[in-house]
Amino acid sequence: MAETEQRAAHAVTGDGAQTNENAALWFVDRHGEGALAEKVAFIEGDGAKRSLTYGNLSSESGKLAALYERHGLRPEDRAAVLVLDQIEFPIIFWGSLKAGVIPVALNTLLSAEIYNTILLDCRARALFVSAALYPVVEPILAGNPYLQAIFVIGDSPPKGTLGFASELAVCETRPAVTVSGGEGAFWLYSSGSTGIPKGVCHVHSNLRATVDTYSDRVLQMREDDIVYSAAKLFFAYGLGNAMTFPMSVGATTWLLAGRPAPDSVFALLSEARPTMFFGVPTLYAAMLAQMDEETPGFDRLRLGISAGEALPAEIGRKWHALTNTDILDGVGSTEMLHIFLSNRSDSVVYGTSGLAVPGYDLRLVDEKDEDVKPGEVGELLVKGASAASGYWNRREKSRTTFLGEWTRTGDKYEQSEDGRLIYCGRTDDMFKVSGIWVAPFEVEQALVSHSSVLEAAVVAARDEEGLEKPKAFVVLQKETVADGLDDLLKEHVKEAIGKWKYPRWIEFVDDLPKTATGKIQRFKLRA
Repeated sequence: MAETEQRAAHAVTGDGAQTNENAALWFVDRHGEGALAEKVAFIEGDGAKRSLTYGNLSSESGKLAALYERHGLRPEDRAAVLVLDQIEFPIIFWGSLKAGVIPVALNTLLSAEIYNTILLDCRARALFVSAALYPVVEPILAGNPYLQAIFVIGDSPPKGTLGFASELAVCETRPAVTVSGGEGAFWLYSSGSTGIPKGVCHVHSNLRATVDTYSDRVLQMREDDIVYSAAKLFFAYGLGNAMTFPMSVGATTWLLAGRPAPDSVFALLSEARPTMFFGVPTLYAAMLAQMDEETPGFDRLRLGISAGEALPAEIGRKWHALTNTDILDGVGSTEMLHIFLSNRSDSVVYGTSGLAVPGYDLRLVDEKDEDVKPGEVGELLVKGASAASGYWNRREKSRTTFLGEWTRTGDKYEQSEDGRLIYCGRTDDMFKVSGIWVAPFEVEQALVSHSSVLEAAVVAARDEEGLEKPKAFVVLQKETVADGLDDLLKEHVKEAIGKWKYPRWIEFVDDLPKTATGKIQRFKLRA
């Protein structure tokens, strides 16, 4: 049995008492009650300049059990967390784990209608919400039959709500409840790149499993690292980048409450001067469009990391040329909590997703779930200790995604002769032209390699005979004129990857529809 699997087992002492495997003990109290108690764990950007030490995080998160008890919440109840990247987020997240209450982290960029759907689905009995986000959810709160308490983070909480700071201030710190590593810890709702978000249920041991694999074995994060993740805390990629990974070694994370547009990111990088930067391909492309050799904030950078979508090779090469650091392109999922397939700092091959992260096993399978040969396209399955226990309220979907020890990713890959995996697209995005599979990402990479193109997305469209052919949606670089580019880009793709793969139609657009995690919503383009 693997080390992470042993740790996840229900541990019992010799006298029959249960060993406490609450994740907050290792991530929070180990530092907060030890030598790193005075070290800063989190710093807010955006000019807020608030910070949180490991010691303060330990004591403040310990008050959540008392707060929940005062308002009638018990272990295994759900608490929705609609909170920006600010120091209250880790207090609420880890405090909920200490109390045995399930925090449900919510995307901060959704509509009231979707929040209503999620809150009814998870049946949250408490809601924590940043003051700036309260107006979005206010119209749906009165009709919610489950919510008992609404805690607003900010000054002057609205009528009918409670001030989080004042409520927490009157509570006393309590120890973490005793749980096994396999008990439910927190939920994340999937980003909805294919439609309606799904509640993904994770257990306590999953957090440590991602540290023991990707963080320790690939990133090799250190106590002296300064971390900034443009990817937000509310989804799996950001939760690891900005919280569990740096906290595992006692590092410091900078938080940015606002949206990570290039200007705000450059401002934070200039101030924080991080050693590790986590982004998504869309952001890297937008930043490169504004960067030059004099861009500040990169003097201490040792690694850039990308996930959410496959990283076009051209973006990686341009980034290295300007910063003299690599971007490690990785593949993860909400279902597996973080990255399980990645390039590594000593072995980066742009245009590939790299190799399996130590601790994970991967397979490429055909429609019959039989292994495909190198050079053939197959769906990626992954096995590892960080897999979710299932989807909330989605039994049939759970049964088709979680196949015993294996998890179906929905991504199509091709394996090269040296074992590296090359991304082809989502299973739903693949289509055939003249009986041969077309990988949308390959066409997109060819388009992005042209100097006039900032971003591209390719989907299947039908010609006048009803046959599927590639159609491209293209975002141009600033001040680039579209006139005459249509035929030029088609020829560029033909020369780069083959005449039959070129887009028959090209539509120039101002932007592409994306989830908050940066994933292109191709189903909207197909529609």
